[in-house]
Amino acid sequence: MEVKVINISGKETGAKVQLPESVFGIEPNDHAIYLDVKQFLANQRQGTHKSKQRNEIAGSTRKLYKQKGTGGARAGSIKSPLFNGGGRVFGPQPRDYSFKLNKKLKVLARKSALAYKAKDNNVVVLEDFSFDTIKTKNYINLIAALNVGNEKTLLVLPAQNNNIYLSSRNVEKTKVITAADLNTYDVLNAGVLVLTTDSVKTLEEAFAK
Repeated sequence: MEVKVINISGKETGAKVQLPESVFGIEPNDHAIYLDVKQFLANQRQGTHKSKQRNEIAGSTRKLYKQKGTGGARAGSIKSPLFNGGGRVFGPQPRDYSFKLNKKLKVLARKSALAYKAKDNNVVVLEDFSFDTIKTKNYINLIAALNVGNEKTLLVLPAQNNNIYLSSRNVEKTKVITAADLNTYDVLNAGVLVLTTDSVKTLEEAFAK
């Protein structure tokens, strides 16, 4: 699949980039995508939720009232789950939500996400660029030049570039990552995938291993 290369002003440079078929042209695997996104979101969870059971509640252990003759149900402890302020039955406990996935499946999921973007013509390729200074306005102008409307954008750089990254941090609906940090969730969450000519090569090399 050939894509025209544009510059940061949004104008065509006359060059074209061939998106590798081995990455962008595969048949997407929806189940691999589901598992990879599920793992990504599970890893975001802290798992520090906790409620107190009846043995952890601070309260008297005295019997509330005599066992018989009151006309009410028998009760032994104010810490019973039946009472307001008592312990909670089967409440949440701290736990680790992460789970293991095979590397090959995760690679397949990333390729599948990229293939969906290519199939929907939601891939833009920029010529390699950098900003001289850290300025939010520079990145706003770049997004405006891409003419992507109100879509979320994901810019994939071949390597870390602080000037671009810091310029983008305060702009809504944008995210900047390196090719090494590319993940299925971010690709699918973005409306438009913005690559540079070097990041296309980096992705091809990464997925060729």
